[in-house]
Amino acid sequence: MNVELPLILVIAVFGYFGIRLFRPPTWLIVVLLLGGFLLADTFLAPAIESGTRTGVDVVNETQK
Repeated sequence: MNVELPLILVIAVFGYFGIRLFRPPTWLIVVLLLGGFLLADTFLAPAIESGTRTGVDVVNETQK
């Protein structure tokens, strides 16, 4: 069974509950968001995308 949710919805839910439950400082949230945005434009982006796709395949039990 595959469940399809927009990625932005999943990120928003995790972010909302993460901020509500763990109460991280605002500067840490800004640094993590900015760091992730900047990291997406580096040579590590293909490795991150590959790892993400593999994780999704494992969760969805997709076989190639």
